Amino acid sequence: MKDIIIGIDLGTTNSLVAFCDAAGPHCLHPGQRQVAGAPDETAEQLSPLVPSVVHFRADGTRLVGAEARKLSVFYPLETVYSIKRLMGVGWQEAQKEQPFLPYVITPGADKDIVQVQVHGQAYTPQEISALILREVKRRADAYFGCDVRKAVITVPAYFDDSQRQATRDAGRIAGLEVMRIVNEPTAAALAYGLGITQPTGTVAVYDLGGGTFDISIMSIENGVFQTLATHGDTHLGGDDFDREIIGLIQREIRSVYGTELQFPPNTQQALREFAEATKIRLSTEASAKIEIDLGQGRVYQRTLTRTEFEALCMKHVAETLDHCRTALKLAGKKPADIDQVVMVGGMTRMPLVLKEVEGLFGRPPYTAVNPDEVVALGAAVQASILAGVRRDVLLLDVVPLSLGVETMGGAVGKLIMANTRIPCAASEMFTTYAEGQTAVKIHVLQGERELAANCRSLGQFELRGLPPMPAGLPKIRVQFLVDANGILNVSAREERSGATASIQVIPTHGLTADQVQAMTEASVTHAREDMLNHRLIDLRNQVELDTRSIRKAVQSVGAQLPPEQLAEITAALASLDQVARQDDPDAIWAALERVNRMTVHLAELAIKKSLQG
Repeated sequence: MKDIIIGIDLGTTNSLVAFCDAAGPHCLHPGQRQVAGAPDETAEQLSPLVPSVVHFRADGTRLVGAEARKLSVFYPLETVYSIKRLMGVGWQEAQKEQPFLPYVITPGADKDIVQVQVHGQAYTPQEISALILREVKRRADAYFGCDVRKAVITVPAYFDDSQRQATRDAGRIAGLEVMRIVNEPTAAALAYGLGITQPTGTVAVYDLGGGTFDISIMSIENGVFQTLATHGDTHLGGDDFDREIIGLIQREIRSVYGTELQFPPNTQQALREFAEATKIRLSTEASAKIEIDLGQGRVYQRTLTRTEFEALCMKHVAETLDHCRTALKLAGKKPADIDQVVMVGGMTRMPLVLKEVEGLFGRPPYTAVNPDEVVALGAAVQASILAGVRRDVLLLDVVPLSLGVETMGGAVGKLIMANTRIPCAASEMFTTYAEGQTAVKIHVLQGERELAANCRSLGQFELRGLPPMPAGLPKIRVQFLVDANGILNVSAREERSGATASIQVIPTHGLTADQVQAMTEASVTHAREDMLNHRLIDLRNQVELDTRSIRKAVQSVGAQLPPEQLAEITAALASLDQVARQDDPDAIWAALERVNRMTVHLAELAIKKSLQG
């Protein structure tokens, strides 16, 4: 049997795992198994989406996915979401996110690594992302009935080297060998099967997700997918649209009830959940009613129309269109040259986005495939190519930003230009500027500016052991090599003496090799846990959490329910307690699902009360 290689979309809002077999790519659902014959019918009815949310309990255990998301309003300081926006970024950049996050982020010991503080424990974005990856990996393990160790993981096309390296680190910590890092728009193009339905043409892939945006212009010819240009913003996505609604509500409430009115973390989180639901509703409805009981007889009410919401968000949509124009210019194309516009990401369901994209490119965008699943499906296609299952397509990606070194006086000597096809290599000769110099510092930079101060530092290393020579005499060849994952390797050699040095760029605000190794070893120890009892342990933990939350809600707002409904919930909780003591995970799951369905209205009442501040 060939190596199993899965495809993973590690998303800002949701993550998915997919696999490509003879029937084509498909996302893996909870409970699904690989069997000879028809798949599990119940599994097909379950969502393949794993919310990219992690909840940390005081005893050190964690919940990932839908169950963690349910607790975000009740435990905002212990529940982490949108961690992808913090991947591979330094503390200075990360601070911009803190006003929008109920949980606490702090700088690491070296001031560059970002950490999330929960229960007095510090977690890096890579560690938290690894927990999400383990959860989606668990679906693959259950599907194949073995420990799946290899994966293709997607990233936004405009992720820089720091963010790509952070993603690889997260995969290693999760116990995965990351076979390839693939740009999300390129994966989407593979999933759409454009190489088959449209053997030759130029395609624009517009990818607007929960936290990132990028646009890729691709040419497709006889199964060869080549990225001509890419552009975007790793801090532009659905979260920003949600914040427009949150800001509107907060401004209007304060204008009526006073600017001193505060919104504590649990209220902020409830507003975020409410804003996201309102945004989704406005994609299919003309208006959405907003009603928030603030307590003490204060009630905020208003109806938000789609037109009002679109006016608030137009600046964000316009920004995506600017990136589209830039990508077209870099590719040497005009809108009329584009044969197909492919839409990716949940935000592309918004009518304003569809209308504006159609207006720019002069053609209705293609929306036939689920935009939430298309990236994971494409990752699975790429995985099947690496596994040797498919040989009918070839993937050619590009470097998103120029790469170079700092030269004398703080300038940048660019070796690899933006939108160069990968894998690629380039070298350039440098020399010394001081008499008798025996070492040279190589400062690796990324960006389009001409001065080092305006570019992003990726790392530094020294070429030592140079024989003392007059300035200008040494011949130092610096070589850049970008592998198929978009990861940069830099080497330097002094031609006269043969002295050499090299580095695989690990950004200053990433994790050290020792840190990654320690986390990887910890994940191996975690993986040795008894697999037969794993599901049972997780389910009992979930029962305990859900039961505690439900009983807390009953104490808080249970009086608002009809007595017979309250009695039914109490009986169901008692039954769940009894079932949880048994060793039948399927029975526990069924009982837990029954209780959760029964308490939907109770949860709504509890959230509404939390908004009272």
